[in-house]
Amino acid sequence: MIADNVRRVMERIGAAAERSGRSAAQVELVVSTKGRSLAEIDEVISAGVRTIGENRIQEAEAKYPHLKGRVEVHMIGHLQRNKVEDALQIFDMIHSVDSLRLAEEIEKVGERTGKAMPVLLEVNISGERSKFGVKPEELYPIVEKVAAMRAIRIEGLMTMSPVTEDPEKVRPVFRRLRELAGEISRQAFPGVEMRRLSMGMTHDFEVAVEEGATMVRVGTAIFGELQP
Repeated sequence: MIADNVRRVMERIGAAAERSGRSAAQVELVVSTKGRSLAEIDEVISAGVRTIGENRIQEAEAKYPHLKGRVEVHMIGHLQRNKVEDALQIFDMIHSVDSLRLAEEIEKVGERTGKAMPVLLEVNISGERSKFGVKPEELYPIVEKVAAMRAIRIEGLMTMSPVTEDPEKVRPVFRRLRELAGEISRQAFPGVEMRRLSMGMTHDFEVAVEEGATMVRVGTAIFGELQP
């Protein structure tokens, strides 16, 4: 069942990519494994998934010995500054750098440990108070400061869209993130790339791909609803 769901999600990604003039190979499926068992994760790995995303440090730490060397492990949830040292030991990428202070802590720990971390800057496009992320108008100054750091490497942007029954309602959110990435690219900040856009989840990933997502974070469409 899980393998079939992975296949169906990949087919939907491919169709959405074609509609945007791209190929499925240009979109990475990051399987969100929050609350999922190692057996379930083994099934998605067997189905060909190469990147998983975790939301919580403690859960990722417990799973990491089972995953190390088999897949990339990405941090896709909110990261507290006091957990940065743990995060740098586990993750291959952090999607959710949502403040300059967090970037500074990653830089400090990375300098000390000798690990350069690829990151995405999280932008709160929708303006919802319940969402983390920098405001779009604050993005440029943060990019400029982070670009000067040596142990953190900006590879793109990430956003969380509002949850709605109509995915079309969030299309402007994804479009705006793509536009921001283009604006930053044109500024040619040294060492800053905008080759990754992490946006779209189970309820709206096809719209996100149509608007330029290069990474989608999907869990429920693969595993089903989490049981309480």
